Amino acid sequence: MEDIAADKTTLCPSARPESVDSFIFGIVSGTVTEPRVTYLKQPLPITNELIAKASPITPTEIFRMATACAAKACLHFDGQDCRLAKQIAEKLPAVTEELPPCSIRRDCRWWQQEGKAACMRCPQVITDNYNPSEVAIQVSKLAAG
Repeated sequence: MEDIAADKTTLCPSARPESVDSFIFGIVSGTVTEPRVTYLKQPLPITNELIAKASPITPTEIFRMATACAAKACLHFDGQDCRLAKQIAEKLPAVTEELPPCSIRRDCRWWQQEGKAACMRCPQVITDNYNPSEVAIQVSKLAAG
């Protein structure tokens, strides 16, 4: 399989399945109250079959996806930086003591912008989380501007 993330594009690690050229780089595991992302060794393309198998759950409840960073076209982007990455690094507690094994790190906007602080918090970030903590709710609101 070709390297999905090898085009040297800065990647957004919080993509939705309908985003152009998005792919899966992690699977949500853990519990309802403490979800955690398990990172895949190699990203997987999003297929209609995977989306269908996720039903009735939304794909973003069980997959972490990435795509090219939309920069100025994204509501989290302030013209220079990703506010979501900044809020995650500053407000969420670290959930790991070591850098998680992530296949997109070298191209990840969050890593490029916030470094290790973002990576130590990334495993708790779930795109569609219907039971978020109060801190996660605050981070999301602050990041949206």
